[in-house]
Amino acid sequence: MVRCASIFSQLVALFSRPLFYNLVVEHKGERYCKGYNSWDHFVAMLFCQLAQAKSLREICGGLACTMGKLRHLGMKHAPNKSTLSYANAHRPWQMFRDLFL
Repeated sequence: MVRCASIFSQLVALFSRPLFYNLVVEHKGERYCKGYNSWDHFVAMLFCQLAQAKSLREICGGLACTMGKLRHLGMKHAPNKSTLSYANAHRPWQMFRDLFL
């Protein structure tokens, strides 16, 4: 059986998780978060950019369609629209900026 990773999972693998978690600690990205962590938020926003999604519904629906493959990206489940909206409003955007710089 031939095994190959999706293009999206190969792109996610380019980002260093230890560096990402150092930025989370530096910017206090996990403060006041209960179940939706920063890595899940990052993967959802990266998916949003690549899929050119225009709404939260498109992001959540697109991630929900790939339910079996989310664990390869480090996610347990697709976010709800309200959860993603809350994370966008309350998580520091500087953390993602520093990751890309």
